[in-house]
Amino acid sequence: MVLPIYVYGHEALREETEPVEETTEDLQSLIDDMIETMHNAAGIGLAAPQVGRSERLFVVDLTPMADEMAKAEEPLPPQPMVCINPTLVEESDTTVDMEEGCLSIPEVREAVTRPERIRMRYRDRNFEEQEIEAGHMLARVLQHERDHLDGVLFTDYLSSFRKRLLRRPLREMVNGVVEADYPLVTKGDERVPAR
Repeated sequence: MVLPIYVYGHEALREETEPVEETTEDLQSLIDDMIETMHNAAGIGLAAPQVGRSERLFVVDLTPMADEMAKAEEPLPPQPMVCINPTLVEESDTTVDMEEGCLSIPEVREAVTRPERIRMRYRDRNFEEQEIEAGHMLARVLQHERDHLDGVLFTDYLSSFRKRLLRRPLREMVNGVVEADYPLVTKGDERVPAR
């Protein structure tokens, strides 16, 4: 089932998530719905808070970027990935700037500086512990989605100058003036149909 995605300004995006204690039928349904929602919105990552849930969980599917990953000689693990209770174990000192966007902040893209490589520990869909070392786009997406679980958005990393330039589009989102090709929920719980 395609779920509506919560938009910038909605308090659900700023709440910290709760660790998942065990796999359940409800959790497996949520994972299926999140993957379907991510694909429906043509996204490459989606975290539970973006669909109004408090579980410490996100999904990723970089299949559309497989060629780019191959050029960077970065192996792509089986997709989609399900990351439950993720923990960053290690970050490289080397950072890289890359443009990011977010399904919860439609039409806004900005360069964000993040560690180039990371090591992350998480539980997969079967609740088995995994550890992955990632660089390039995968490291970027894993960090972006994990931030959502702590109530952090990519716009939080921007300079005050860049934030000032985005003031108007972000204020419009907070006020419910937003369009996307997928269903949205704005600050006042107003559902915005897909255009």
